[in-house]
Amino acid sequence: QVQLVESGGSSVQAGGSLRLSCVASGDISGDMYSRYCVAWFRQAPGKEREGVAVIHTGGTSTLHADSVSGRFTISQENAKNTVYLEMNGLKPEDTGMYYCAAVLTYGLACSLRYEYNYWGQGTQVTVSS
Repeated sequence: QVQLVESGGSSVQAGGSLRLSCVASGDISGDMYSRYCVAWFRQAPGKEREGVAVIHTGGTSTLHADSVSGRFTISQENAKNTVYLEMNGLKPEDTGMYYCAAVLTYGLACSLRYEYNYWGQGTQVTVSS
């Protein structure tokens, strides 16, 4: 089993910045940490869930959705089993619940279209105009 705990969500004004954190524990810890795709997803009320960014924990491979490219950056701190989402230039349309998700992988790259089977409880981001 893998446990994911998100934090860092808050209410900010448009143009502001936030950094979300996702701490992983359980089977993803230790030697297994380098074998996962860890992604951030978001869901606004009444809208479908959207993949935001993903990182391969075994290297530096990252992918960002077009809607956040240039504004959001996913990164990781392996020693802390933590994945971050740095969000700059926030817009009201970035409002939503942000979830961290993980899936074991044997490849070298990740996709937001993978079937992620571990999910956190989410952290709320609200951007006001």
